[in-house]
Amino acid sequence: MNCAFGYARVSTRSQTTDAQESLLAEAGCKEIFTETESGAKQSRPELERLLDKLREGDTVVIVKLDRLSRSVSDLLMIVQRIESCGAHLRSLRDPLLDTTTPNGKLVFGLFGLLAAYERDLTRERTLDGLAAARASGKRLGRPEALNGDQRESLVKLRREGWSYSKLARTFRVAKATVIRYVQMSELAEDESHPEPPMT
Repeated sequence: MNCAFGYARVSTRSQTTDAQESLLAEAGCKEIFTETESGAKQSRPELERLLDKLREGDTVVIVKLDRLSRSVSDLLMIVQRIESCGAHLRSLRDPLLDTTTPNGKLVFGLFGLLAAYERDLTRERTLDGLAAARASGKRLGRPEALNGDQRESLVKLRREGWSYSKLARTFRVAKATVIRYVQMSELAEDESHPEPPMT
């Protein structure tokens, strides 16, 4: 037998799901899952319980779309999980968002296209920003743990016999960072003093 499961959510404990639950009950939901969590959070235990319970032909009913998710990408992931069970999603206050109808399926298809478009735009802006930064001479990536003088001192002390562990404690960096700076120094020295060709 196909079932309609309601999902109600509020963001803070000072709010109540009573109004949502009343509307969901009127819409024929026999079981209602309630949550007090931000829609931006990935961990929503009650939503997970609901999704795990779905069977083919069931319907998830919400009052408004923002009760289910705060982002298009997250919404699409939830809808994909619902549809993978052969179930549907229906929003009482958003009549176009009803995957039991062809129009509703079309709307969610458009959401998917918009989400992909948004990802492409973000990627393009990021690449443009990186290119502009390089063109202006800005150094990209994580800042160095030590400045040039500190690195020279570190390498000098290593040559004088200091251990990697002692250097790490002295300069307050990870041992791996010390090793990397020493190796970089040795590599630079090798490149500046290449071996003569064999005769």
